[in-house]
Amino acid sequence: MPQSSTGSDVLIIGSGLAGLTLALSLPGTLRITVLSKSRTDECASAWAQGGIAAVLDPADSLQAHVQDTLIAGAGLCDEAAVHRILAQGPQAIAWLQGQGVPFSTEADGRLHLTREGGHGARRIVHAADRTGLAVHQTLLQACQRLKHITLLQHCTAMELLLDVQQRCVGASVRTADGQPQNMLASHTVLATGGMGQIYPSTTNPATATGDGIAMAWRAGCVVRDLEFMQFHPTALQVGGRSVGLVSEALRGEGALLRLPDRHGQPGERFMLRHDPRAELAPRDIVARAIDGEMRARQLPHVLLDITHRSRGWLGEHFPGVMALCAAHGIDIATQAIPVAPCAHYACGGVQAHVDGRTAVAGLWAIGEVARTGLHGANRLASNSLLECVVMARFAALRMAEQPLYKPAALHERQRRAGKGLSAESQEEMRQSLQQLMLHHVGIVRSNHSLIAAAKQLVLWRAQWRGADPALRNQLALCSLMVDAALQRHASVGSHCNLDWPAPEAATA
Repeated sequence: MPQSSTGSDVLIIGSGLAGLTLALSLPGTLRITVLSKSRTDECASAWAQGGIAAVLDPADSLQAHVQDTLIAGAGLCDEAAVHRILAQGPQAIAWLQGQGVPFSTEADGRLHLTREGGHGARRIVHAADRTGLAVHQTLLQACQRLKHITLLQHCTAMELLLDVQQRCVGASVRTADGQPQNMLASHTVLATGGMGQIYPSTTNPATATGDGIAMAWRAGCVVRDLEFMQFHPTALQVGGRSVGLVSEALRGEGALLRLPDRHGQPGERFMLRHDPRAELAPRDIVARAIDGEMRARQLPHVLLDITHRSRGWLGEHFPGVMALCAAHGIDIATQAIPVAPCAHYACGGVQAHVDGRTAVAGLWAIGEVARTGLHGANRLASNSLLECVVMARFAALRMAEQPLYKPAALHERQRRAGKGLSAESQEEMRQSLQQLMLHHVGIVRSNHSLIAAAKQLVLWRAQWRGADPALRNQLALCSLMVDAALQRHASVGSHCNLDWPAPEAATA
């Protein structure tokens, strides 16, 4: 049965901060379609708590922000990209304010700036501890008011479409009613976010399965730095599982990590044993320290203690964390929070310029799906939302300069069909894949564990040909990630291989 086709000037796959910023920044003369894999309000951007890093304090400097980013990135950042993106911080915040984002302010009306791990100064602009939600809701409402922007929910991109000239001209999409449809466009933009769902415990929404990276790789894009999966140090633990993110900003405001004593109460503080920056060390260091303490002592979690702050202060600055913990019977004003690391942010992805251009003509990648070199081996806290806004704004300027493209005949790819698999079988496969990644490609890896994962993935890719596109994408992505980890002959940033302890020479 032939697929139907629709057309737009710009097709944006993903409705997070990067996708919505691009839609609002493009000329109103363009026909723009924004696809959301789930509801338009369900994305990692909306879940972000901490804030957006930007140099706004006169006592701070761009060079200091750059230096903090390079240190966190463990020498593997692209310094030119770092400068270009971070320099746009004040303009990005001003644009968001112009859209009506309700950032937290001081009594005199100035933006309130907080601090997070790895930052040497207060430079985090925030909306209490619900920054992502405040920003995303504001931009989503702005898009909904514009007639030239079409927002489509429950649409899953399955494959990028190439014409005979190997230019990307849209995507094959499974629509809300389950039907396949070719959506053609002059410009196709991947704003699909990260890949946390390849692990069983993650801060990412259910839609973050890495589809964009896998589709771009099959279309001919370069992917880089996939081995650098950042694990957030502090996810709330209830009943042995992660139930939500506990913002790093708590540690920026003095929260301490402690071991539980034999009664489960806050005991010894341990971070100073691992790094002189203690709780304010970069995320990879804190996450490995917590993981190491938990393994050595067979603990299900450690404790994050901010009980030295008053209830009123906590309610003003961290209402989201208070509400999350209260929903699970924890009063953070009087009780320490049980936390453990979980998969959080992909530092690598589709190789892209700062303006989103990729190696495939007509295809752009912005936000977490892209690898610009900003993050290197480990993302500095709150640089990611900034990257979303800056890349999208740069991409809009570049697209507006280019003439619209009329697709030539589509290039038909040969696909081998496999025997269909039941939903139950596919869910079992997905869980098996997540467990494989957790145990073999987690916070700490080894050559033995990576080789074992690689062998298993080869078998599964041969056996799972009848799986749905999302699961096949995850299989391909995991294979790419394991291959990248095996080729990185060093422990650096968020990639820790016990067989390669010495850091390699820094390269961009």
